[in-house]
Amino acid sequence: MPIVPYALTRPFLFGLDPERAHELTLDAIATLQGTPLQCLWSAPRVADPVTVAGLRFANRVGLAAGLDKNGRCIDGLGAMGFGFIEVGTVTPKAQPGNPRPRMFRLPEREALINRLGFNNEGLEAFVANVQRSRSFRASGGILGLNIGKNAATAIEDAAQDYLLGLDGVYPHADYVTVNISSPNTKNLRALQSDEALDALLGALQQRRAQLAAQHGKTVPVFLKIAPDLDDAQVKVIAATLRANGIDGVIATNTTISREAVQGLPHADEAGGLSGTPVREASNRVIAMLRAELGSGYPIIGVGGVMNGADARAKLAAGADLVQVYTGLIYRGPGLAGEVARALKNGR
Repeated sequence: MPIVPYALTRPFLFGLDPERAHELTLDAIATLQGTPLQCLWSAPRVADPVTVAGLRFANRVGLAAGLDKNGRCIDGLGAMGFGFIEVGTVTPKAQPGNPRPRMFRLPEREALINRLGFNNEGLEAFVANVQRSRSFRASGGILGLNIGKNAATAIEDAAQDYLLGLDGVYPHADYVTVNISSPNTKNLRALQSDEALDALLGALQQRRAQLAAQHGKTVPVFLKIAPDLDDAQVKVIAATLRANGIDGVIATNTTISREAVQGLPHADEAGGLSGTPVREASNRVIAMLRAELGSGYPIIGVGGVMNGADARAKLAAGADLVQVYTGLIYRGPGLAGEVARALKNGR
């Protein structure tokens, strides 16, 4: 069966509170994944293999972290045709996140604002969900696990949370993403500064070496950064990534800028802005990273990918792979295949 036209379900979902629509969708996918009814949103995966950071990706299109924070829907989401899925952000301890309402649509700009705040069920439940997933990885899908710090953990103690997260997810991940760029956890972005970042990445690299010896495999580690960085900050981050042997970078997370949405309903809500308005800022950071890191250093581009042309622009800026999130909400499950085909045929 073909994908159910998203035009039929979107009006219902957009009539709900955004977070309620999100929860309802994930509940449905979690319930129906692996059953014959998964065909309602399934699509053949476009074959366009590429090797990045030593991993063979079936195609260049992935799902960004944040949509499936608890790793409940890996197989169901993977059935949409993604080459890779990233789930999380997971924190060592379960936490509720910020008070509701905390997610807002800006449909005039195909955008979202969220201030969820790493709401998740904690590391133990997350790992159990990851272990239950089967079909996506069996079919060649790559799985990234995204780690963060608890809101109650002081920023000066953040490294301990990231080390706990790395310990927990390492045996189960194809790659691990270190998220220091969410604007919704107090002071988190301070970890992007030169000394703090160097200390954190150094500690993670040391622990990764121990885990590699323990588990007999080296799992690539990526760093996810913000779009709200100037040229000097990007240069420092690039040098710090190299100095600490980090395998790749994901650019970018959501933006705190509201320049592109001024005057729109909900534009002044606190949180991270995603979707079309972050596209150019993301591309700017990607291009700067590529200039600093040189050819061959893995970069995953994310931010404002709403169609195939947007994805091609990410690759033109210097990305090796792309991820979608807000585009999936506005365009529906067919977006994964559309973008994969555009990247395969447009190079």
